[in-house]
Amino acid sequence: MIAVGLMAGTSLDGIDVALVEIVPRGPSYGVNLVRFATVPFAADVERRLRAAVAPGLPSPQETAALDADVGAAFGDAALAVAAEVPPAFVASHGVTLFHDGVAHRTVQIGDPYAIRERIGATVLWDFRRADCAAGGHGAPLVPYVDALLLSSAGHRAVLNLGGIANVTLLAPGAAPADALAWDVGPANMLVDGFVRDRTGGRERCDRDGVYALRGAPNAEAVAAMLCDPYFAAAPPKSTGRERFGDGFAREHAALLAPLSLEDGCATLTALSAAAIARDLGARVPPGGEVLVAGGGRHNRALMQMLRASLAPRSVEPVERAGMDGDAKEAVAFAVLGYELLRERPAGLPAVTGARAPALLGAIAPHRLAALLERVAEEVRAAGRQRRQA
Repeated sequence: MIAVGLMAGTSLDGIDVALVEIVPRGPSYGVNLVRFATVPFAADVERRLRAAVAPGLPSPQETAALDADVGAAFGDAALAVAAEVPPAFVASHGVTLFHDGVAHRTVQIGDPYAIRERIGATVLWDFRRADCAAGGHGAPLVPYVDALLLSSAGHRAVLNLGGIANVTLLAPGAAPADALAWDVGPANMLVDGFVRDRTGGRERCDRDGVYALRGAPNAEAVAAMLCDPYFAAAPPKSTGRERFGDGFAREHAALLAPLSLEDGCATLTALSAAAIARDLGARVPPGGEVLVAGGGRHNRALMQMLRASLAPRSVEPVERAGMDGDAKEAVAFAVLGYELLRERPAGLPAVTGARAPALLGAIAPHRLAALLERVAEEVRAAGRQRRQA
């Protein structure tokens, strides 16, 4: 079945669109990435999103307008990438406007009906709130898919470096219920904000880590920022811009202000690397491997720091396991959409702290009966093939 997965992460650098073929295979799936692109937000939409996310306080009118405009942007992006290949369904994460996992409250915008209007297919959306209603953080959700698609014979950690760093720990042969996962802390978010601030918005990130490679981390500043209580908290835990956005930068402005652009990037990159290494160094055996996805794997300074601090564990891009590291999160939501259509709970209580596994997502239907029958037939066919094997 051909589907579209849509994802916009905390970096707000665009809409990730993955056109994928999903084939049930026993308890897991065969997933073939047909096409992938990151479609930038229109300048006005991006400006309004950055003003609306924490610590912004958008009005109800602006929230409603953004919901509609983001939905339209997601729909247009899905249509452009799918092109001549009509998807059976679209699964959309949306844009996180607010998240407080401890309070079980989360808000993702991106009107699913605006997406459906443009692409003419069932849209699956709102994947987090069911877990929150069951007492969970509503995040992270991708570890369920990590376990389905990336479990191996060895100890493996799957690290995603977006705005926030999150990790999935997979013991040998781990099933989804065996996965452990949490949000570690900032990955690119603080560095991105620092670069935008220091360049007056002319640059949006430390591309490839070039500034950090030229600079030197300030050990005192790194140690002070690592004292934030979030880093010492035990999982389950989730975080976002509310804790590690502009407010965190202002809280530590006295430490960061004297630093050059290069030294500031090196310092904030070292903070991310230190938090990740502290978590993974204590939990991944020395012979294990760390597979890295997300935009942060292109940051040479961050990858160098992780390899140095996590040795002798291997630290490699997730492409080593045959997966596109830029498309990974969008692909994951397409798989979560298929799980919803099968009515298979994808919430992981061990990860989110929920009382029980939750069936994740809501449905904006378009010829839903035919879609459900098609899913059922694909699952039956997979079962027949498995019995014959």
